[in-house]
Amino acid sequence: MAGQAGVPPRVHKRSISDQQRRREIALERQKQSRRDLQQHARQLASGFSPPSSPSQWDDAAHDDDCSHSSPGSKRKGILEGTKLKGGKAREFYSQQLMLPEWMVDIPINLKKDWCIMARPAGQRCLVIAANGSTISRQRNGRILHCFPSALPNGARTRDVAAASHVYCILDCIFHAPDKTYYVVDMMCWRGYSLYDCSAEFRFFWMTTKLAETGALNPPTAHHRYRFSVVPVFECNAASLEAVYTGSVAFVRDGLLFVNRHAHYQMGLTPLVLLWKDAECSLYLFDTDSQGNVPAHQQVVLELCSDGTVVTSDQPPTVLGSLPSDFLQQNAQYLKPGDLLRFAIGDQGISIVDGKPVVADIHFQGLASKNRAGGADSCTKILFQYAARHSPLTITDLLVAIEASDDDGDTSMAC
Repeated sequence: MAGQAGVPPRVHKRSISDQQRRREIALERQKQSRRDLQQHARQLASGFSPPSSPSQWDDAAHDDDCSHSSPGSKRKGILEGTKLKGGKAREFYSQQLMLPEWMVDIPINLKKDWCIMARPAGQRCLVIAANGSTISRQRNGRILHCFPSALPNGARTRDVAAASHVYCILDCIFHAPDKTYYVVDMMCWRGYSLYDCSAEFRFFWMTTKLAETGALNPPTAHHRYRFSVVPVFECNAASLEAVYTGSVAFVRDGLLFVNRHAHYQMGLTPLVLLWKDAECSLYLFDTDSQGNVPAHQQVVLELCSDGTVVTSDQPPTVLGSLPSDFLQQNAQYLKPGDLLRFAIGDQGISIVDGKPVVADIHFQGLASKNRAGGADSCTKILFQYAARHSPLTITDLLVAIEASDDDGDTSMAC
């Protein structure tokens, strides 16, 4: 398992990066305040009725009613959320998945505190089985499939149907080539909430409980799509090689590292990290509309009322601003909240303590309003930038794991 030819592994060093600080804060917050999300999960699962036809899946007429919620109001109105239609429903469901940060440094205690899995290529989905039906929703909140399944209460059959308090919520990736939902996490099982359980426990239930049902069986008339559990491994050298180059049933799109103590929290988290290179992913670099890798890195940022452009993080990171005269000349086209596409110029990104402070960005035009996830996150921009200039390689990961055997410290920053 070799890294890039001719590129030596990074020098091992003890440092506390910005991403490591946020990891520690996230873990401390879990200890101090265990949120009870049982009621949230029940309302999320029981509040919908399966649509009678595909044409009723989303009501585009409601798109203009879609409003952007602030970070503090993400959980506000959960009771009403399951009753929403159209754009408001899509916005509500688009906020329910836990999103990984991109790995811009190697975590401390990688071998001790982290698990690893291969990430299937495909559409990330929230899958809800309740009231005798199963619905999957994409990252942008749109319904992907409405179908019967062998998940508990996922179909109206004698073996599967159950009382209204029985429901399941899964975090999946739909892999189109084999029409399979690959399960990467489990939030609820038969009405039992797992949000505040450790990732290690959730993975145990994900593996054992799904195997007890017929959900892993081939499709039938009452089980339209097959489900499959993505194997989770201890983070050691042998497992790293297995998930990186070993045989898998799906097209691989990078690796996921999950802190074994992490609860399931909605939105971006530094306790789940995505890493990839050209060997384990066909999609290392973002491409343009024609599918080509542009000469300069492309980023999508959100326009603020003061003319600055920011990432999707909370709080957001400011990467630059548009001249006031340019904004005035294009006032009919550019509004606060719009997603704008930029190219990073030859001056690159200035990074201090692991955080970008300014970037040489050049306006390219408007980005799609329906873009899943909105603007790019700070760690995505930094990972893509490092991949072009000084990538974090598989050899760096292996060195960090092996260093854990010596002193337990595997901190290595970009």
